[in-house]
Amino acid sequence: MSAQESSLHDEIQKVRALYPDPRSATLPALRLAQQRYGWLPPEAFRAVAEALEETPAYCMAVASFYDMYHLEPVGRHLVEVCTNVSCALVGAQQVLEAFESELGVRAGETSEDGEVTLRTIECAGGCGWGTVVAVDHRYRERLTAADVPAIAEELRGG
Repeated sequence: MSAQESSLHDEIQKVRALYPDPRSATLPALRLAQQRYGWLPPEAFRAVAEALEETPAYCMAVASFYDMYHLEPVGRHLVEVCTNVSCALVGAQQVLEAFESELGVRAGETSEDGEVTLRTIECAGGCGWGTVVAVDHRYRERLTAADVPAIAEELRGG
């Protein structure tokens, strides 16, 4: 076990101790692994499974259910546009298309320089404040396509 895996194992054990059933620690353990690796590669699933005495397949099945876990590498910045019905009714498609145009990527892709990943998400839980866009896990509400160029500039460091 590498030093990185050993440290992750120790962190997961601390979380595991908070729950009466080790399976209950799966979500926070996956979060710890994702923080460590930046996404959830096969070695992350092996580390979580070993620490929780589960199988990597079980851990992957759990992670694949949730949008918040990344099964593929993502950019340094993550832009997630809610496309659920409430946001769709107030212009989510136009916001998404504006991001695609500004960032030069389609939804589900990462820019060539690895800086930005653009994704759609099913629901951001802000149905009264659509269109909701999560930029690096911080929600921005009531966005329109006109707001996108400024956000893209922020992501470029401007």
